[in-house]
Amino acid sequence: MTTLVNPIKYLGNELEYLKKVLEGESWSATGGSWTNTFEREFAKKLGLKYAVAFNSGTSTLHAALEAAGVGPGDEVISPALTVIMDTAATIHANAVPVYADIDPETFNLDPKDVEKRITGKTKAIIAVSLYGLPCDMDALLKIAKKHNIALIEDNAQSVLAKYKGRLLGTFGDMASFSFENTKHISCGEGGMIATNSEKYAEAVRKIGGHGFKNLRAEEGRVRLNQDVFQSPHYKRHDVLGWNYRLAEFNSAVALAQLERVDELVDLRMKSAEMFINAMSQCDYLIPQKTPGDCVNTYYTLGVVYNGLEKKGVSWEEFRKMYISEGGDGVYGAWSVPYLEPVIAERRFAGRCPWVYKNVRYEKGLCPQAERIQPKIMQFKTNYRDLDLAKRKAAVLEKVIKKVSAK
Repeated sequence: MTTLVNPIKYLGNELEYLKKVLEGESWSATGGSWTNTFEREFAKKLGLKYAVAFNSGTSTLHAALEAAGVGPGDEVISPALTVIMDTAATIHANAVPVYADIDPETFNLDPKDVEKRITGKTKAIIAVSLYGLPCDMDALLKIAKKHNIALIEDNAQSVLAKYKGRLLGTFGDMASFSFENTKHISCGEGGMIATNSEKYAEAVRKIGGHGFKNLRAEEGRVRLNQDVFQSPHYKRHDVLGWNYRLAEFNSAVALAQLERVDELVDLRMKSAEMFINAMSQCDYLIPQKTPGDCVNTYYTLGVVYNGLEKKGVSWEEFRKMYISEGGDGVYGAWSVPYLEPVIAERRFAGRCPWVYKNVRYEKGLCPQAERIQPKIMQFKTNYRDLDLAKRKAAVLEKVIKKVSAK
């Protein structure tokens, strides 16, 4: 059998654009134009007015919370099944993470549990659309409006996903995206906040750009008028900000990826479908449920593995079998955030002791997430050759037959 290798992910204009950045005079977003162009094109792709580039999909979340007015002692609701970055961003804002449980079939936030967790201190909800599947946006919007709190979409894994015909990113007050190495659009590290609000766009741009007073919703360059900027009498900063800017190199790569994003997303969706078909007759591999009114763009294919109960084959044994037969590997889900040592052992509390003095999290807080998390298998979808994806799906089908015969 011919050995197939997954092609490199940079198949478009990446090298050409990087060369142009190198030939330019500015490699920084403070004076260059690649980041500005990338922002405009990203906003256009979503049909929104504004997009602001960041150096990661974590700094986006922090900036969004700060822009929404989240501060010391405020509460931010996020799902109990997600990466710890939503928690970290909340703590960066000196706010208190509050965890809501998930729907065990979609793995996304359970709106009913979200509403139960709201108090007078709740300031924002972070709606994570896990693995490419949109949350129940209508229900979450209704809750946010009812309680007058900000809804921030965390779409790190769900570029071009749709809910009831609308692209994710167009529902909340702000939407966060990630361009980290494994994402649909990838430039090593990077992120974006998209919004229709001029107020929020300007706020997050200043927060991510050292608080320069001349930053605006649609403009991230700060050195456009050298006569003004270079004056010793010029006062530069009117809000507290951080250096969360995206470099011109990253923006050039991400822009080239954006030009092909429909193709890149389509490859993941087709790859996922092959794996779903391979496990269609299997009663112990249950794919993440995609409601009929949603389009899942499959950052990865999340599956609940019940093989230990049904076949006596552990999660680890199944993974080992799949790899030994030529599979690409299977990834587990991250631990429930509040069971990570930094949270469970209260190592975070020293950051702001007067806020976190009485904040504690115990096992059993979100039972559905705790039950599902150890069973999740994530199958790779990032194939840029569908023949390779087909072969890997055939490997999975072979392993399923072996286990089923036990």
